[in-house]
Amino acid sequence: MSTSYQPHAPRRGWLMPVALCVAALLLQPLASAQAQDFPDEPNYPDITREEAREYAQNEYGPMNDRKRAAVKYAMEFQPSVLTLKEQIDELMWFAENAEQLRGTDVESVAETIKTHTWESETLADAFTEITGINVTHNIIGEGDLVEKLQTQLASGRSVYDIYVNDADLIGTHIRLQSAVNLTDYMNGAGSEFTNPTLDLDDWMNPEFGQNFEGDQLQLPDQQFANLYWFRYDWFNDPEIKEQFRNEYGYELGVPRNWAAYEDIAEFFTESVSPSDVGAETDGVYGHMDYGRRGPSLGWRFTDAWLSIAGAGDKGLPNGRPVDEWGIRVEDRIPVGSSVDRGGATNSPAAYYATRKYVNWLNDYAPPYAPSMSWSEAGPVPSRGSVAQRVFQYITFLSAEPFTSPESAVTDDEGNPKWRVAPTPHGRYWDEGMKVGYQDAGSWTIPKQTTGDKRHAAWMWAQFASSKTVSLNKFNVGRTPVRSSTVNSEYWQEREGDLGGLISFYTSPVEDQWTDSGKNVPHYPLLAEQWWKQVASAVTGEKTVKQAMNDLASIQNSLMDRLRMAQYSPELNEERTREYWLNQPGAPKAERSPEEPETVPYDELLKQWEGE
Repeated sequence: MSTSYQPHAPRRGWLMPVALCVAALLLQPLASAQAQDFPDEPNYPDITREEAREYAQNEYGPMNDRKRAAVKYAMEFQPSVLTLKEQIDELMWFAENAEQLRGTDVESVAETIKTHTWESETLADAFTEITGINVTHNIIGEGDLVEKLQTQLASGRSVYDIYVNDADLIGTHIRLQSAVNLTDYMNGAGSEFTNPTLDLDDWMNPEFGQNFEGDQLQLPDQQFANLYWFRYDWFNDPEIKEQFRNEYGYELGVPRNWAAYEDIAEFFTESVSPSDVGAETDGVYGHMDYGRRGPSLGWRFTDAWLSIAGAGDKGLPNGRPVDEWGIRVEDRIPVGSSVDRGGATNSPAAYYATRKYVNWLNDYAPPYAPSMSWSEAGPVPSRGSVAQRVFQYITFLSAEPFTSPESAVTDDEGNPKWRVAPTPHGRYWDEGMKVGYQDAGSWTIPKQTTGDKRHAAWMWAQFASSKTVSLNKFNVGRTPVRSSTVNSEYWQEREGDLGGLISFYTSPVEDQWTDSGKNVPHYPLLAEQWWKQVASAVTGEKTVKQAMNDLASIQNSLMDRLRMAQYSPELNEERTREYWLNQPGAPKAERSPEEPETVPYDELLKQWEGE
C-alpha cells in the first residue's frame, strides 16, 4: 500500500510573539534515570485482550509470529492516542509490508538521551519481532555522533545506515546534497514502504527538516526546547514578593526581558537566604549556567543565544537575512559573519549577549558552575538552591530529580514546585524575531544507504515515531514531535504534572522556538569554533570583544574555503562597521538598556488561552 505525500507548509509567526518566552550531550546517568511513574491507563477499557486477538485473527489471519508480535506490542505500548484496534492495524502494516525485507540488518545511531535509550532498549526489539528486520539502535554521545556523520559525509563510506541527526545540520545536508530527499522517496521508490497512517500533518515542526523547496530531508524523531525555568512557589511567596517590590519597584514575575531577569538574579543571590524560602541548602542563587571549556559550551551559544539577545533579523524560523549565528545569507548563499561583511557575530548585540552570559555566570550562579559542562549543570536546579534559569533544556525535566516526591523541587506527591515559561529576550530583540531555540533530533538517511537497507531504515524510522508509540515515548523522555501527543486527552487531564510543559507545546507561540536552520552552511565545521572562543572569554584569556571578533573572522575564513554542491558561500566585500550598523536590521547599532518587565505566570497562561 502506498501513500502520496505533500510537504507540510511551514507555519508562520502570524501571532504576536509572547516576548517572554545541538546539539545536546547528556551523560548516561541521566539517560538511565527513571521518569515519573504515571498511571498505566490503556486505551482499551471496553475491549478485552481476547477480543483484540479475535479482531486481529478476523482481519489479518492466519496469524504468524510477526502478526502475533504486532498484537502483543499494541497492548504494551500504552497509553496511546490510538484505540487498540487502530494500534493493531498500524502495527500489522509493518508486519505485512516488511515481508521482502526480512533478515535485512540496519544500523542506526542516536544521541544519549532517555528518549533514544528507550528506543534502543524497547522499540528496536519490538520492531525486529514485528518485521523481521534486524535493527541495532546505537546510543552514543552527541559529539561522537556528529563526528561519525562528518566522517561519512567526507569519505563517502557508510558508517551507519540511518542517523537521528539534529535538524541543525539541514543547511549542511542541503548544500552537500548528502541526505535522501524523503519527499521524492515517499512518492517514488519508497511509496510501498511508507506507512499510510504516517500523517506528517501531525508533526509539530516538520519544517525544521525541509529544504528551501519544502521537501523533507530530515524527519524529527524527538525535539526539546530550551525555556525559562523558575521556582513558582518562591515567586508567589507573599513575603518574597513584597521584599522584591520594595527593593526594585515592580512586581516579581516571569521576566519578559533580560533586564528583569538580571534584577531577579541579583535579588535571590544577594537578598534571599535559604531560611527565607525554606531551602535546606548552603545558599540561594538567582541564576544557573555552566562554563567548562568543551563542545557543550559552544552549544550554549549556537543554540540561539545571540538570537535571544536580538543579534539577528526578524523572520521565522531563523531571521532574514541575518540569522542567530550572525551569518548573513543572500539568495540562499552565506555572504559573511563579521559586521564588515554584513554579518552580526561580532556586532554590538553579540558583545552584549556574551558579556551578559559571562557576568551572570560569575555573579549570580553557584561558584562551581563555571567548571561544569552542559550535562552536569542540567540537573542542578533540582537541588533546591536555584531560583531561576534563563536557559533550561526541557529534556532534563524528565529525570527523577525534578519529578520524585523526594525531590527538593516537588511536593510530597511529586507535583512540581517549578514551572517553565517563555524565554526572556535581550534588548536588541524586536517583535517578529524567533524567541528561543528548539533541538530536533531527526531521522536522516545518508545517500550511501541504498536498496533494501534504505527501505528497512525508513520503516524503522516511521515505527519509532508512529502514533502507536509516540505518546508512550513522550511519557518517558518529554521530547514530543506530534501534535496528537501534546493535545491528547491523557495529557490534557494531567497538564499540571509537567510544570507548564504541555501549556507551552499547545500554546500559539511554540513555533517561535526553532532550530539553527538553513543558513549555517557546514554545521560540524563551524560549530566547533564557538566553544574555543567563548571559553577564552569565560577564563579572561580574551576580552569579550576579542573573542567574538576572532570568532567572526574564523567563520569568514572557513566559509570562504568551503566548496559545496550548491549554495556555496561567497563572501561580501568588506565595508566599514559604520556602514553596516547604519543599515536597516542586523547588524544593529548600540542600544540603550531597556526597562525591566515581568508578567505573572498565571496571567501568561490566560494570554495563551485567549489567542
